[in-house]
Amino acid sequence: MHSTKLNLDCPTGAQPATAAPLLSPSRRHWIQFAGAGALLHALPGCGGGDDPKPDAGRLSEAIQWGRDAIRQAVQKNQATAVSVALMTSEGVIWQEAFGVADPQGNVAATIDSRFNIGSVSKVLAALAAMVLCDRGKLALDAPIARYLPGFSMLSSEYGQITLRHLLSHSSGLPGTNWRNIFAFEPIAGYAQDTEDGLAYFHLKHLPGELAVYCNDGFTMVENLVAAVTGQPYAEFVRREILEPLGMSHSAYPVQAFPEGSFVHPVYEGRRMGQEFVSAYATGGLASTPGDMMRLAQMFLDLGMHQGKRLVSQAAIQEMGTDQTTGLRINPCPEWRWGLGWDSVRQPGLDNVGIKAWQKNGGTSFFSTEFFVLPDQRMALLLTGAGTTYGPLRIAEGVLLRALSTTRAIPAVPAALAGIPAAAAPSVDAAGLAGIYANYEGPYKVQAVNAGTIDVLHRKGGAWEPVAPGLTLRADGWWWNDAASGNSYRWLTLDGKHYMIQRVPAGWGHYRLTMSVGQRLAPLPPLSAAWQARLGTRWEPTNESPESVALALGGGIATLDELAELPGYVMWSDGQLLRPDGDDRARMTIQVPVNHGRDLVELEFSTVDGQPQMRSGSSLYRLLAED
Repeated sequence: MHSTKLNLDCPTGAQPATAAPLLSPSRRHWIQFAGAGALLHALPGCGGGDDPKPDAGRLSEAIQWGRDAIRQAVQKNQATAVSVALMTSEGVIWQEAFGVADPQGNVAATIDSRFNIGSVSKVLAALAAMVLCDRGKLALDAPIARYLPGFSMLSSEYGQITLRHLLSHSSGLPGTNWRNIFAFEPIAGYAQDTEDGLAYFHLKHLPGELAVYCNDGFTMVENLVAAVTGQPYAEFVRREILEPLGMSHSAYPVQAFPEGSFVHPVYEGRRMGQEFVSAYATGGLASTPGDMMRLAQMFLDLGMHQGKRLVSQAAIQEMGTDQTTGLRINPCPEWRWGLGWDSVRQPGLDNVGIKAWQKNGGTSFFSTEFFVLPDQRMALLLTGAGTTYGPLRIAEGVLLRALSTTRAIPAVPAALAGIPAAAAPSVDAAGLAGIYANYEGPYKVQAVNAGTIDVLHRKGGAWEPVAPGLTLRADGWWWNDAASGNSYRWLTLDGKHYMIQRVPAGWGHYRLTMSVGQRLAPLPPLSAAWQARLGTRWEPTNESPESVALALGGGIATLDELAELPGYVMWSDGQLLRPDGDDRARMTIQVPVNHGRDLVELEFSTVDGQPQMRSGSSLYRLLAED
């Protein structure tokens, strides 16, 4: 609800080394995702209670490596608590918790401590939808408007959106309803609020045209489940999935959890109250690694649990099928979305010939990785209170060592090294220059000379160099000599110009590509009405004071213009919007995978004599100048 994150995160089956957290760029500036701060010393790990199994001994090196990596992350205050479970064909062979569940009382985390697993919840949403498809209540390729007669949007093509589009991030919905999504108390009605807010949006792309991480799609699944069953989504999942699987430590935050049953988040060294994720289907489940291994076992058994069928084998197989083959715009084809899964061939394991279904998850304070390896009958869940402890690297490191020990792969792969030799430029760098927009802040590409490029990123109201001195290399990518190992190229697809970034990822033995921006052309000058709004600041008026956004002192939005690209309105020093008349600004980009997510559309009106700004269901009032 990532990916990174989510990435609610970065997409996110395979997550780049620097993953996008769940919060939108307009809110990311006010909350730092260190998750730890100055904390108490790390407590020793608390082991599970299962009897030792042969694989636990055989895979002891992989387990010890994972244990050491987690302890190091906790000791460095990258996470306050981490919990992990590893399962093989013998069952759960490693389950352990590290750190503190409640720093205030120095209470150790245990294997029964609940963590917010964020967008890993999407796997449960997809599973719930497939259960209802099996029962004839839903159909994957039927328009969702058939089941939700009150649903509407400003683009007539919204009627083409299907359940398959929702579950594979290809619906064209804007991205994320940020209103009250994270809070320090339960806030009901988020899913209906999201549906109501979509009536004020256009689609950002046609359904099925491309795939870009979309929390709104899974929130709409929540509404579909309620519409066809007559039950609240959380209740349906509890009755039909959690209870049958024996996931007794898993729950949605419809009310406060008992103290001592969950891990407290920490912000700037302060122990916070329970984090409530209002978006249940897209990222609201709190669980434990042990519970999630029960879910993983059901996937490995193709829908069966202890001799009883929970969902059809065909449904499980469809969830694990690549949904990207029909996309029209797909510049980064290694992102193979499933239904609910970020990837059905997770790139880090696919690199060594191993098939893995993977989903990551992130909230304001937690980050999680979930792997199911169907051919190896292996699964892992790693979750932590913290967003900088590198869960993907640790998860891949454990799995690669386990796979090497079982001889599924010849050896743990080495990290990437070296930079390709220079090549004669075949493209004039000046032809690639321009402003490349995305959801969190534009890039500026400028030619130093015919064969050299500088890339800068907009941050804090200024341009910061992120990749100076790029030159074309023998592999067809533009590199510099920096130690980061990032490289770039530029593609034109469907008349759109994309900047593609390639980064070392996960354990470090492979690279991932991602479209990080779409080049925009200048527009006619802004009208007088828009000129008058430049430099203004806007405060939310219908956000709960218990939302994370307001409780931690954020939520203010700004309107400006980017000098290098006239004619657009810049939202909170990040997104570039196209005016549509004097009172509306629309989305401008169609960037696949992650950097085209969480877009806004603005509408202005006068209410009781005062200016009002709307973005979906969020309302704002104009702040007076200081």
